[in-house]
Amino acid sequence: MRIVFMGTPEFAVPSLRILHQAGYDIAAVVTAADKPAGRGRKLRPSAVKSYATAHHIPVLQPLKLRKPDFLHALQGLQADLFVVVAFRMLPQQVWSMPRLGTFNLHASLLPDYRGAAPINWVIINGESRTGLTTFLIDKHIDTGNILLQTPIDIPFHWTAGDLHDHLMEEGARLVLQTARGLEAGTLTPKPQDERLFIHKAPKIFKEDCHINWQAPALRVYNFIRGLSPYPTAWTTLNGQVLKLFRATMVEGNKLLPAGSLRRGPEGESLLVACQDAWLQIEELQLEGKKRMPTSHFLRGYKGPLQQLGGPEHEQN
Repeated sequence: MRIVFMGTPEFAVPSLRILHQAGYDIAAVVTAADKPAGRGRKLRPSAVKSYATAHHIPVLQPLKLRKPDFLHALQGLQADLFVVVAFRMLPQQVWSMPRLGTFNLHASLLPDYRGAAPINWVIINGESRTGLTTFLIDKHIDTGNILLQTPIDIPFHWTAGDLHDHLMEEGARLVLQTARGLEAGTLTPKPQDERLFIHKAPKIFKEDCHINWQAPALRVYNFIRGLSPYPTAWTTLNGQVLKLFRATMVEGNKLLPAGSLRRGPEGESLLVACQDAWLQIEELQLEGKKRMPTSHFLRGYKGPLQQLGGPEHEQN
């Protein structure tokens, strides 16, 4: 079976790798154009392209998916199946091309958490369970018939980055299982149950990541870990942006206004007041500085430590 694989970031690489190592004929990969990165702004290939070129797999990098020359090249590959992992929305001329269709891997139990950022939102919302879905692409985003699903438990201490890495590997196994099922004709696509579409998972922007210290501590805790390591929850400290990556819940009643700071035991930690309790900040990054443990930050920071954020806080 000939496969065209479509994907761009690191999340997609294990899925490409497992198909390639399973012996499928990867006719080509379709990925994003190289982008400038680093201080020198040199062009850097996507993670998927790097894997493909290292294994001598042809690469297509169309700027527009509807251009006739790209469609002609894609048709000429005569692929039986297109596999999509962390790519962009496809026009019908593309997803309807192969005889077995085009399937996508989504990082939630569809139809719940449809959208661009399901990994972030399930943790922001404090979910203890999520999953993975492979489904046939149709005209609408994340609405196609389901092929396979697998549930995943979310430990209370996991960040979005931890969940991302776990789903990346588990997703690869589901992609291989789906490809084999389609090849053998043993999968029966099932329509999504719209009654289960409870949460949306839209793309997250910087302004959405502003921490509201007036919220309950559990909500702020989930907010911080749900945005770590990217796009990162942030607040302000003495007028500078302060990004927070890890925190822990602290027992005890809150006695100071929300956003108030105090040093923890032996001055090695930083406690911040929320609406009903305290959070202990474990890892942070002050504007213009590197990401570091809070203990390292406190040894070098000379400014006042009294309040995070300010009265201009927007509510999350």
